Amino acid sequence: MSIRENIDSHYKKSILDKNSLITGTLRLIKSAIKDKDIAVRSNGNNEGISDIEILGLLQNLIKQRKDSIESFKVAARKDLIEKEQNEIEIIKTFLPQQKNEEEIKVIVEELINSNNLNSIKDMGKLMNIVKSKFSGQVDMGLVSKIAKLKFEN
Repeated sequence: MSIRENIDSHYKKSILDKNSLITGTLRLIKSAIKDKDIAVRSNGNNEGISDIEILGLLQNLIKQRKDSIESFKVAARKDLIEKEQNEIEIIKTFLPQQKNEEEIKVIVEELINSNNLNSIKDMGKLMNIVKSKFSGQVDMGLVSKIAKLKFEN
């Protein structure tokens, strides 16, 4: 089952269960996917975005919610913080198991060594390799941070 089908299935179930939080979050995800589908359709792609692109979109949605949480902390809006955290948990259910920081360090080091990446100038190549091999499994911000430390040493 594709990620898109999985989301649709969960969406229908949440409507039947009358779970407004899950329904609202999944509606938001479906809307974001549809927006991307429309954008790629103008480039001649009538199939819509792929599962890998959906994984990237889900990660962006999580990042947006984390950014919102930081803003809500400043405004002391615990109700909104809790809502955003709940949405993050729902979105995470559609992502593969995330690699932890130690696993990411090993991945980055192996890719740097096996691809002869020597300096910060090779950062783009590294990020593209990580994105293609581990899409949805790693926090790209953390990958970037670890890679910068490796290139500096």
